[in-house]
This record gives sequence, structure tokens and C-alpha cells, in this order.
Amino acid sequence: MVMNWNFDELKSFGVLARELHFHRAAEQLLLSQPALSKQIRRLEEKVGGRLFVRTRRKVTLTETGRVLLPLAEGLLRQSNAAFAIAKEASTGTAGILHVGYGLAVVHDFLPRAMVRFRGMYPHVQLQLRDMSTPAQLAALLEGKLDIGFVRLPVSSPELDCLPVIEERLVLAVPESFPGKRKLADVKDTPFVLLSRAASATFYDHALTLCHQAGFSPNIVQEASDTFTILNFVRAGLGVSLVQSAASRMKVPGIRYHDLRVPEAAWKIGLAWKRDGERYDLSQKFVKAVGTRAKACIVSMTKGLRGSGSARRE
Repeated sequence: MVMNWNFDELKSFGVLARELHFHRAAEQLLLSQPALSKQIRRLEEKVGGRLFVRTRRKVTLTETGRVLLPLAEGLLRQSNAAFAIAKEASTGTAGILHVGYGLAVVHDFLPRAMVRFRGMYPHVQLQLRDMSTPAQLAALLEGKLDIGFVRLPVSSPELDCLPVIEERLVLAVPESFPGKRKLADVKDTPFVLLSRAASATFYDHALTLCHQAGFSPNIVQEASDTFTILNFVRAGLGVSLVQSAASRMKVPGIRYHDLRVPEAAWKIGLAWKRDGERYDLSQKFVKAVGTRAKACIVSMTKGLRGSGSARRE
């Protein structure tokens, strides 16, 4: 049998259990004593036993009442919390937000943006999905994502975008590698590269830069994440093209060279659907992350300088 709890009755029971005095409890509840007694009797009928022993001198809890009290207080707290969160959801400060991201933001920008957003909206649950830019754009249009971190530009008229960071490809070489600084200088050197399956846009960008430098890279090893690539470079398997944020992963034994060509750079932006189901909540994310981006823009050459175990040049 499913018990249909009446929260007014539970509240009255809780107040009376604390006061152990019908008159004072009724005053707190803004009820008449007969109305309070009636609520308590209805609750007793539901639990199948007396909750209070009432004499002319005092009111005491029965064993049934002592067992019910913490359960009733827990139900009331959960009820109040549920209504509070539902109210926040109606104003766009609670709910679930589906966010897509790619390689270029995961190592630095995304974690910081999440910390900022969660600090501002603790009742919003972020569900993150690692996806390529084309997959994110399709999911946004289908309503499966609310926000995406995508490579710009975006041509769909149904989506709005806000640029948040600028990234660029840099040359990563072992620390013992001769001081070559230009991409053309390593045309005869083996390459280790992030696989096309991990990021088609990244892979194609890297190959395009090599072709512009006059060669096709000799790719001897691929991997699905940047950390593995950097350790392959460190081990001397070859050189690589990585995003400049990789220099902040602090893998030792690696030098990073800026390619010093504008084609190495690209912009990453937030994208969202104008008529998305969680548009109001999405806009709060956009505002929070956009504010964070103003302090964290990665410039064309900045980010390759700094201290750490790896040298940055």
C-alpha cells in the first residue's frame, strides 16, 4: 500500500513533537487547537498507531512518534529542497546543461570555465561530451546539446556563436633536438600526430600546415590524446604539431616552437541554438564563460613563455 503523506500534517506533527504543547504548537502553526488535533488524528490513522500520549499535565511522544519524527523531518527537508530547486529551474539557475567540447579546450580553458560556472550556479548539472566540431554542430541542431565549444567559423543560421579563445598549432620537439625553429626544417624528421579519428579538424589542419611548408609529414605513430603524443616526442619517436595549450601540461624534456605563420591559428567559440529548450540556462553559461574568456584569451604567441620543467621557445 502506497502511503499518501500530507506535508501539512507532517509539519504539524513536527512542531508539536518539539513543543509537546498543543496550544503553543497551534500558535506557531497559525491553527486552532481543534484543527491541529484533527491533523494529528488523521496522521495517526495513516500510520496505524498513536503518536502522542496526552494527559491533563503533559504531552509525550509514543515510540511510534519517536520513530516517525526524524523520517518526517527528512521528508520536509527534501520537499523544501525540491521546491527551491524547481523554483531555481524556472528562473534558469538550476537544471541540466549538455555541453560539448573538443581537444583545444580540455587541457586548460574548460576546467577553469567549469569551476567558475559551478561556483555561480551550483544547482546546474553539467553533462560534458567529448565531440568533434562537426558532431557538436549536428547535436546542437538536433537539440542533443545545449552548448558547444567549436572551431569557428560556424555557418548555420540557426546557431549563435561567441568567440572565447584563440589557439594555434606549435612545433613540439625533444629537448635534445637540434635548434630547428621552422616547420620546413623538420620535413625529413619522423612525426607523431594526433589521429584523425580523435580530431579530424586538428589532423587536417596539421597536414595543411606541412603541405604549405612544402612537404608531406612522415607519420610514424598516431595517438588519441595529446599527453600520449607529448610523451612519444619526449621519448624521441619524432616531432609533433600540438596546440599551444599543451605547453602548460608540463611534460618535461620538450621544447615548443611557435610556427610564426597566421595559418597556424584558429578561433574557438561557444555555439548554441537560438530556440533551444534550455536557452535561458545556456545564456547564463555563455555569460559566465564569456567573462572568464576575457581574462584567459590565448594570444597568437603568448602561452609559449613561462617557467616549468619543459623549455618554451
